[in-house]
Amino acid sequence: MKIRNKQDFWSGVMFVAIGLGFAIIATRYSMGTAARMGPGYFPFWLGLLLALLGLLVGLNSLSAKAEEVNLEKFDWPVMLIIIGSVTFTGVILNFLGVYIAVFLLVVLSSFASHVFSWKVAIINGLFMSVFVWLAFIKGLGLIFPLWPSFLGS
Repeated sequence: MKIRNKQDFWSGVMFVAIGLGFAIIATRYSMGTAARMGPGYFPFWLGLLLALLGLLVGLNSLSAKAEEVNLEKFDWPVMLIIIGSVTFTGVILNFLGVYIAVFLLVVLSSFASHVFSWKVAIINGLFMSVFVWLAFIKGLGLIFPLWPSFLGS
């Protein structure tokens, strides 16, 4: 068997690994039933569906009909920028509040783009801050510090 589409093959492997990982970890929680779902029910079945999707994508990459695609060199700096900006946001969230942390997350992760623009990054940061406020604070009623803790508000 020849891997014709390497990009799809490795994407499928990644989906299977992540899906099975979530499903296995979800078994540590109470599963419940479809009528009374426990905390492990949704992540278990979602993980299995992701693994199944990955299996289908991986098998399709072996098909004779699959388009032949080779992998490009992995862009480690882009991955480090994205993971670093998400980690940084997690560290500063309680200290700087949701508005500033989300804004910084969007602007910092925008540096991973090969077509970075300050104007677009700032507009996206402002939009996402408003969206997070509407969806999570107002819509779902989650409690996060909104402004920096040193302001005392």
